[in-house]
Amino acid sequence: MNKMKKLSIYSVKQLAKLAGVTVKTLHLYDQMGLLKPAERTLTRYRLYKEPELLRLQQILFYRELDFSLKEIRSILDNSNFDLMQALESHKAMLKAKKARLAMLMKTLENTIHSLKHKTMLNLEDLYEGLNRDEAQAYRSQAILNYGEEAVTHAENHLKSLNKEEMQVLVARQKELGKALYLLKHQDPSSHSVQELVEQHYLNTRKLWGTHLAADKQAQTYKGLGELYLSDERFTSEMGSSDPGFRTFISKAMAFYSESSLK
Repeated sequence: MNKMKKLSIYSVKQLAKLAGVTVKTLHLYDQMGLLKPAERTLTRYRLYKEPELLRLQQILFYRELDFSLKEIRSILDNSNFDLMQALESHKAMLKAKKARLAMLMKTLENTIHSLKHKTMLNLEDLYEGLNRDEAQAYRSQAILNYGEEAVTHAENHLKSLNKEEMQVLVARQKELGKALYLLKHQDPSSHSVQELVEQHYLNTRKLWGTHLAADKQAQTYKGLGELYLSDERFTSEMGSSDPGFRTFISKAMAFYSESSLK
């Protein structure tokens, strides 16, 4: 929000200027029930106080994180909504988004530079950073957990990407892992944690090549969380092999699978 002398009550024009939005936007939020004024004057002018300013801040944070207005209203009107937890979640997610945008910019620059020489990934690229034995062990474990058909499908999908696209997905997964690590002392079922888990789920589906499939893969995603719990290699790639974090993220993923993917 822009700097402005602090008032105890704001007209719709004053609030629009303070928040950097249009008066029309505030009218829309009022009509949707997303942001109601604290009171109206006898001439029907909208007036806003501190609770409305804080709610508007939350709306703008969630909009920055690409939530729809309908989703934002559902979150803010939930009786379990916790402002402090939400602020911590926003901070973690914005840090992750900042890093992801930096990676996207680098990818864009690389793509422009090598547009005519785009190279496709090969199988070795998928397991970059692992020696041959480690890569085979990693692949064998994945087949054991998900089946050869699923693993082959994911590998074929990833091989269809160029290296920059692959790097963006991997970097995003690591960023989300680090953001979740910052919240590891919270309840795994809290809104702030579950918002990050949802982003992790969506990015995971892109890595699996199943993001367009009708099957939500609830049990498969829950199984991945159980794999995180039992195999520290997976959470090490996310930035931490901490047993407490492995327990936390496994519970968070299980809760998301059971509550949001049914």
